Amino acid sequence: MPCRLAAIGAAVAALAAGFAWTAGWLTPKRLTAPRIVNQFEANGGVHPGFRRNHAKGLCVSGYFDSNGNGAAISKAEVFAVGRTPVVGRFAIPGSNPSAPDASIPIRSMALLFSLANGQQWRTGMNSTPVFAVHTPEQFYAQLQAAAPDPATGKPNPAKLKAFFASHPETKPLRDWLASHQPSSSLANEAYYSINAFRFTNAAGDTHAVRWSVVPELPYASVDPQATRDPDFLQNELDHRLQQGDVRWHLILTVAAPGDVTNDATIAWPSGRQQIDAGTLVIQRATPQAEGVCRDVNFDPTILPDGIAPSDDPLLAARSAAYSVSYNRREREEAAHGVATVHSSTGNHP
Repeated sequence: MPCRLAAIGAAVAALAAGFAWTAGWLTPKRLTAPRIVNQFEANGGVHPGFRRNHAKGLCVSGYFDSNGNGAAISKAEVFAVGRTPVVGRFAIPGSNPSAPDASIPIRSMALLFSLANGQQWRTGMNSTPVFAVHTPEQFYAQLQAAAPDPATGKPNPAKLKAFFASHPETKPLRDWLASHQPSSSLANEAYYSINAFRFTNAAGDTHAVRWSVVPELPYASVDPQATRDPDFLQNELDHRLQQGDVRWHLILTVAAPGDVTNDATIAWPSGRQQIDAGTLVIQRATPQAEGVCRDVNFDPTILPDGIAPSDDPLLAARSAAYSVSYNRREREEAAHGVATVHSSTGNHP
């Protein structure tokens, strides 16, 4: 039981680190982006030149083929009929760029849509439909509870148990992690925006929306034999793409009046309107050291006209924390050089 709790706790903590927030909300000692990034550097170690979370990943590219349905709720050009080039990144949570793919059950997908009018839509998604916590106090307490015990190098199960007991809002995510077997591929997993956004159409009507990308491939749980390969996710995707493109459907879920938009721990009820806005097509993958995603900061608040942040406090906080991480790894590269940073792993932030 302690081992299972520690595994779930580590997964929750790693996911949270990827959504680390900031703002001047805590007093008297202000919770800032550098403080948060410093904490998960302390938790996961510093690997110069790499992202502070989701350090291990690979770049992908392709396009989004819009069917025009999304234009009913957003005037963003990406939802007009036609194709939009996309670059992206698959990753697993965690600060170690050499971590085995089987070390955590969560997969992540980040995308950058380059619209013809020069605007961009950037999004970072996870394979979990909800988040663990929704306030800065909760997040910082969680990150501290997940700090490695010096004696074991792993989170202390007693501290994690105490944190979860005092924060019942973490239960939906913990239940999902406990019941959802890791996927066998990056290509057969669904990915979720988790946060809500505001979509405005050409008539000026605004709706709260969350989205997901749902694979055309059927979900399959991982074969334990496959996990003997520490890079099985990347290798499986490389092999799959040699056989042809991989596709997901972009599903826009529209909130009903009264649905919570500022709390990512709460899933919206089933039965909400869903719009299939088109098909995401991934055509190729490349190692991140030389890939198109290498220097992209997938800030989820970089949005085109027709999409805007909601009142979810995670969004501005994610933007700030991502900026700190990006600036640190860029300074490290400038100081030490790309060859030094990547000499051991070949990966890149």
